[in-house]
Amino acid sequence: MKVLVTGSAGLIGSEAVEAFDAMGFPVHGVDNNGRADFFGPRGDTTWNRQRLEARCPGYVHHDLDIRDRAGVDDLLRRGGYELVIHAAAQPSHDLAAGRPFDDFDTNAVGTLNLLEACRRHSPEAVFITVSTNKVYGDNPNRLPLVELETRHDFADPDFAGIDETMSIEGCLHSLFGASKVAADVLTQEYGRYFGMPTAAFRGGCLTGPHHSGVELHGFLSYLVAQAIAEGPYTIYGYDGKQVRDQIHSADVVSAFWAFAQDPRPGEVYNLGGGKQNAASLIECVEAIAARTGKRPALTYDPQNRVGDHICYYTDMSKFREHYPGWEQRWSLDAIIDEMVGSMSAAHRT
Repeated sequence: MKVLVTGSAGLIGSEAVEAFDAMGFPVHGVDNNGRADFFGPRGDTTWNRQRLEARCPGYVHHDLDIRDRAGVDDLLRRGGYELVIHAAAQPSHDLAAGRPFDDFDTNAVGTLNLLEACRRHSPEAVFITVSTNKVYGDNPNRLPLVELETRHDFADPDFAGIDETMSIEGCLHSLFGASKVAADVLTQEYGRYFGMPTAAFRGGCLTGPHHSGVELHGFLSYLVAQAIAEGPYTIYGYDGKQVRDQIHSADVVSAFWAFAQDPRPGEVYNLGGGKQNAASLIECVEAIAARTGKRPALTYDPQNRVGDHICYYTDMSKFREHYPGWEQRWSLDAIIDEMVGSMSAAHRT
């Protein structure tokens, strides 16, 4: 199986490259290091591209911007790909507001460029878009919530999390959320209208050791790095009690592979660590401190980020029903242990 991964030097893209290379598949990657443009030197993914080129003998890199329609079409025309993992994106709420054309052209138009090129040249290829839970806007905040000592949570103790029945309508998305809605719906439509084997996976907090985390994107990675360096970290709103569920990039890619082996055209799946991997920001600070003895220099801004979720964790019942062989292997404790170990070693060097 020949694989194309966009955003190949990013967190999910690089995990996909390594996984499929290990399976013996030829893997091509598309990444123009847009993260460095969006977030500055700390977002630069050159180190990760170089790591892949050194570790993965079957990897071929393409320095291509997915906004380049002719370039994308030419790549798909020549490629003969059987699986496309589309992980390239502009991923930040706040940056989208200041650079709306870059955001929409990357997230929405770039996805259209890839889908249409795939339809023209490899319509049987499985096409997976890494979408986001931000397509639900702030609708999760309208569910009954309770404020506890260290976190907000859903009022119903038996509530398993957000599933795909939640509406994406009538809510505040942010411009980033709106561009990702467009990409998500386009991916569905190429499956339902054209019959292509497509799926949109609506990710929550996707994390792992190969994240170039920055303040505006890559929450847990950035938090661990700042804690180890005892550097500044600003908490925006909700007293740091906002809750997220973390899923390791390896579990993300294994879910993609489960789908790729038995695709269901036009599907949508929520993708996250679930209730068992959910923690608030301040709970994560304490978990890191318990392992390292270090904390970031915290400051508080009472104004929450626009459209930010107060509490979000994922109900993956639909995906588990469709793919009962898939297993989530990484607990939250194991994720934090790995990231602390990896970043502590990097900080020492």
